Amino acid sequence: MSMHSALSDVPQSAGLSPERTAFMASYLEGLTLVERLHRLLLDVIKDEFERLGILEINPVQALLLFNVGDNEVTAGELKSRGYYQGSNVSYNLKKLVENGYMHHQRSEVDRRSVRVRLTQKGRDIRKIVAELFAKHSEGLVGRGVVDLMGMDDIVSCLRRIERYWTEQIRYIY
Repeated sequence: MSMHSALSDVPQSAGLSPERTAFMASYLEGLTLVERLHRLLLDVIKDEFERLGILEINPVQALLLFNVGDNEVTAGELKSRGYYQGSNVSYNLKKLVENGYMHHQRSEVDRRSVRVRLTQKGRDIRKIVAELFAKHSEGLVGRGVVDLMGMDDIVSCLRRIERYWTEQIRYIY
């Protein structure tokens, strides 16, 4: 069942005004789109890698390499930045190290902590993803899908929702 159709499960006795009902329908549709866009992004990256014959890395790992960039980070830092969840980070970092996309080094201060950074092979993957995103950026503008002001509005709205959800997690529960 889609989130949008879940709206029909809200009883009329819930006391929602027509405006609130319309907002909730739009909110649920937005959530569905965010989820779908994330899956589509992974598919787009997967297709690009298949086209290039790069089969030993998955789209989540490619995004991880892209997000690490030139930084040296720990798995905990990746989690706290909100990029990845739980054991997913550890598993993907382990595979990226095993396949030569990342260097890892145990911290001198805290031996439990491992810092990672991209190898040249990892930087090559990051460059492919960056070029793909640049091509998408040009295509979105070139086809009139969205302009800078529209994209800024989208990002601004998503950041406000992110802050709201973060507050819900930190202060309500």
